[in-house]
Amino acid sequence: MSDARATSRRPVRIGFRTSIITVFIAAVLVVGLTLVYLSFRRVSSITEMAASTFIDKVGQLGADRIDAQFKNVRDSLEILAGLPAVQEADIVDNSKLYGLLASMLRNNPQIFNLYVGYEDGSFLEMDVIDRAKPQFRAALNVDPDAVYRLVVIARTGAATAAPVTLFLSENLIQVAEVAGPQSYDPRQRPWYVEAFRDRKTLLTGPYVFYATGEPGYTLRTPLKEGRRGVVAADLLLNRLEEMLSRQKLGKSGLAFLFNDADRIVGHPEMRDLMAGHSDALPGIDAIKLPGLPAAIQAWRSDGGAQQFFTDGDGRTLVAAFHRIETAGPANIRLAVIAPLDEFFAKIISERRALFAIALAFVVAMLPFAFWLGSLLARSLRELARQTDEIQHFQLADQPRMQSAIDEIDELGRSVFTMRTVVRNFSSFIPQPIVRQLMESGASLQLGGVRREVTVLFTDVADFTAKTEKADPSQVMIFTSRYFAAMSEAIMKHHGTIDKFIGDAVMALWNAPDEDPDHVIHACEAVLDCLHRNAELNRAFRSEGWPAYATRFGLHLGDAVVGNVGSADRMNYTALGATINLASRLEGLNKNYGTQVLVSAAVRARAEHRFAFRSVDQIRPKGFAEAITVYELCGERGDSELAFCARWEAVYNSIRYSEPATALLGIADFLAEYPWDGVAQYHAERLRNAVERPLLDPSEH
Repeated sequence: MSDARATSRRPVRIGFRTSIITVFIAAVLVVGLTLVYLSFRRVSSITEMAASTFIDKVGQLGADRIDAQFKNVRDSLEILAGLPAVQEADIVDNSKLYGLLASMLRNNPQIFNLYVGYEDGSFLEMDVIDRAKPQFRAALNVDPDAVYRLVVIARTGAATAAPVTLFLSENLIQVAEVAGPQSYDPRQRPWYVEAFRDRKTLLTGPYVFYATGEPGYTLRTPLKEGRRGVVAADLLLNRLEEMLSRQKLGKSGLAFLFNDADRIVGHPEMRDLMAGHSDALPGIDAIKLPGLPAAIQAWRSDGGAQQFFTDGDGRTLVAAFHRIETAGPANIRLAVIAPLDEFFAKIISERRALFAIALAFVVAMLPFAFWLGSLLARSLRELARQTDEIQHFQLADQPRMQSAIDEIDELGRSVFTMRTVVRNFSSFIPQPIVRQLMESGASLQLGGVRREVTVLFTDVADFTAKTEKADPSQVMIFTSRYFAAMSEAIMKHHGTIDKFIGDAVMALWNAPDEDPDHVIHACEAVLDCLHRNAELNRAFRSEGWPAYATRFGLHLGDAVVGNVGSADRMNYTALGATINLASRLEGLNKNYGTQVLVSAAVRARAEHRFAFRSVDQIRPKGFAEAITVYELCGERGDSELAFCARWEAVYNSIRYSEPATALLGIADFLAEYPWDGVAQYHAERLRNAVERPLLDPSEH
């Protein structure tokens, strides 16, 4: 009876394979189908958002370009108004002024003409004939060589003359001359009168020019100095057709200009639109997009620069509207329109394909879910068995893990059993901690590999003499500052600090990390160390502490790099003759009065970036051949290269000439560089060679 009761109380458990398959299938179906549904619903809004953002940027760029057109004209008028000839109405036979007008017209192809009117009725105007319709030239009946029309009406004092119209060639040579106009008075023209009524408004509203029959604006400004008058220019908006064509997006896109009266003032096909509106600008409805007026009205109502609307065929179009800022009260707007399905045709055409692919993927994942569930079940059982074996060497301080899934429950029991068995022995298990060089992938085992490295040794000259009587705590403080400066410079240039040996530093390049430019980086680090050492020494002197003069030895070669020591204590370092020679080079600085000595191998790799000079040839212990020693003089600069070239000539004399001859060369060099320790060393050596008797007479 009790057994039956216990059995009835046993919690229900299911197999891991069954549970993982069920959960996986449910997750794939729920998440996958949900994502497919949401992506299908959202793709339209995402497409519209992307199209809206892009077309708004295109519209803003177009508006900026058109703004620049107006600004260039305004700047030209300000220059013209500041000319003394214009301010004084010196407009008759003024070839310099005519040349300037022609130059401004050439540089501003959107301008039809430039003109100035004065309070006494004087007037000067220059037109570019062919910027108007062909009918304009035909009406003038002038020679084909005529490029400019110049109208001069002088009514100022002694300069009074009959009005005359001149026709000039491209080089401003007079082609023809006709009298008149006799009755023209600029003071009666709207552009003159309104310029004084509203000085803040530089641009008139759009209208159809009488001379050209094309739409445009007049930009005018009163003269601020000299005679009372107005300078102005007529802008032909048909010149914007090409620019508006370039703003078009896709095959059916459109860009045009309109004003607050819903009149089109600029369009890629403006001539065709004007064909049915001889005296007025065409309206928005001339574009024949039924939803466009409503979109413009919506933009004006809520201020949103981007609007969506449909045309007569039901196509969705996206539009962006931007104000032309320089136009001011003229209130010109730029509209950029593109069909949404054409603008993002590829995305829209692939929406249904993406849905079908996603749905097929969900269905295809069902057998994979069965396979994966079975695989995970077997893997977890194996993991439970392995964990039970491995955990004999560890102690997991956590309660027993329980689960309704049999496999996880078994794993929890294994962990709990392991903890019970090893708890009493955990204190006797050694726990050595050895950090592996993660970045280089070096092994924690003793041993190493042979690789090419650049090795640096440094040492502080007379360190013991400088610090033996000083306070030990002060020695530690100042020496730590010195090591910090050296270490920062070395690590900044990809070096690795191997060890600190008293007041010396050993550093490596190309180990543990591979560095294809390790020789260059090592030389850069040494020069940086010299710079930081000089700055630190200035600070030490100001604080009453002796300067640390540092000597450097740099060598390139193969070395054994890896972990040395014992199983309980290891050290990552480099061993070999390369290390010994680098240390020897550092010590040789004392003989030659130098700071940085390098081997020939370093010079061969880095002489394209740095300046080196020969110092001597030595035969270190353990080396079969003599080794040439060089001094690193700095980066390759004119002064460094000149110094090295000067010394190499002297050094060749030392190597290959008689001692007496070589001494003469060294003497000349020391006269120019009296501080040079290398030259002083060789001079002393050669003097001893010259003064020492070549042969004792008693030996004959």
